[in-house]
Amino acid sequence: MIIDFLIYKYNYLATVILILIGLYSVIVNGNLLKKVIGLNILSTSVILFYISISKVTDGSAPIYANDVVRYDNPLPHVLMLTAIVVGVAITAVALSVVLKIKETYGTIEEDEIIKIDEDEKDMVNNK
Repeated sequence: MIIDFLIYKYNYLATVILILIGLYSVIVNGNLLKKVIGLNILSTSVILFYISISKVTDGSAPIYANDVVRYDNPLPHVLMLTAIVVGVAITAVALSVVLKIKETYGTIEEDEIIKIDEDEKDMVNNK
């Protein structure tokens, strides 16, 4: 019973797995570049979810044809195209911020950056 559910709803299972991988990468990794990659995986899982719910049983692509009776919902597809473009822009900005952090601190490891900031605060307070 549950195996049949997983076989027919594999797209939702893949969505959940991708969400968990993305969240794990964002939460556990201290490397800022890996966090950006985790956010991309997370956004990709959301796009996969919306595309999955737009599919109609026995539906076809929303293109005019004589023998098509049912069409898939085109609205999520259009919205997800916008989400892909926004995601690429956000990734570009995030990577440029990571690059600037690398230039400033010399590292992209979160714990090292925090330690450098704390050391600088201690030096300022001791003066």
